[in-house]
Amino acid sequence: MAKKNVEIRDQSPAELEKMIRDAEDELVTLRLRKQTGQIDKPHRLKELRRNIARLKTFVNNKKTASTDAAV
Repeated sequence: MAKKNVEIRDQSPAELEKMIRDAEDELVTLRLRKQTGQIDKPHRLKELRRNIARLKTFVNNKKTASTDAAV
């Protein structure tokens, strides 16, 4: 289940990277299952892609915020 934006915002960049890796692993598994016709919830593919993009956005925002603060 996807976390809310408030919960994600409180995570550290390392935790966010781990969440991204986990979601990408799940996405690969679902893609393989889709190819063999064994997927039960095809909408999860779209949810995972969007969740990964959202997590990467938060990571990018944290990185730019930390570099802006350092300047």
